[in-house]
Amino acid sequence: MKTKIFTALAAGVLLLGACKGSGGSYDNERSAETADTAHLAPDNTTAKTDKLDSAKLVKTADMRVKVKDVGKATETVTALTAKYGGMVIHHQMQTTNEGSQDLSVGNDSVMHISSFSSVADMTVNVPPNHLEDFMNQVAQIGLYVENRKMNIEDKSLDYLSSKLKRENRENAVKQEANTGEKIDREKQLTAKDDIVDRKIANLKTDQDVKYSTVILSFYQSRTVLKEVLPSNDASAYQLPASKRLVSALIYGWSLFINLAVGFANIWVFVLAAIGLWLLFRYYKRKHPAFFGTIKS
Repeated sequence: MKTKIFTALAAGVLLLGACKGSGGSYDNERSAETADTAHLAPDNTTAKTDKLDSAKLVKTADMRVKVKDVGKATETVTALTAKYGGMVIHHQMQTTNEGSQDLSVGNDSVMHISSFSSVADMTVNVPPNHLEDFMNQVAQIGLYVENRKMNIEDKSLDYLSSKLKRENRENAVKQEANTGEKIDREKQLTAKDDIVDRKIANLKTDQDVKYSTVILSFYQSRTVLKEVLPSNDASAYQLPASKRLVSALIYGWSLFINLAVGFANIWVFVLAAIGLWLLFRYYKRKHPAFFGTIKS
């Protein structure tokens, strides 16, 4: 009986030891897996970071803003662009006359009333990491934002495709040159031009990634301008009535003096005419029959 009890106890001890050994092995495997995961995690993070750094993300944006003064708004945007390390590549401002009217405010002046509207278009390049801040600052200078839009285009695959095709072209040109065979000149030039075009396309993509293009449009409410200007009608410029009366009296006296001087210049002719007239009357009185014959 004692032998059976001893045998059962021994079997139980062996079974318990086996279970513990199995559990330890499982724990060792889990620890090993955890260690491997911890070892691989930094590599995956690095790979993702490298992928993000090499991504060709092109950001573009445009805004239409109503402002109080278009001229001052464009000056502020120019200063903001320089602040964020960007550059203004296009700037155009235009004022359109909507109508005008002239109102008389005196004998020799008019009030010129004109209505006009002003708009401005700008295109700026700013670093993409400052794009959101730049757009927020531009929004604050306006009365309100009528339209705001931003696009992000991933050109990584296009960039890679162009790069690989360019390398294929370069390798093909080198192989043809190394074989010593006669090469079609036109075909060779076409291949080289294609290589240049792909290089330029990738350089342009790099530039678009480095600087985001923002198209801005500003406008303001219609402005009414009032100006007092001299009249264009020469007849409107007249002296006061008192001065004109004095001027008329002076002119009349001057005219009388001129007439007197004129008569003085022809006094001989006046005397001759008077003498001829007296002589004619005397002769008519002495010879009435002669004049009667002439009448009959």
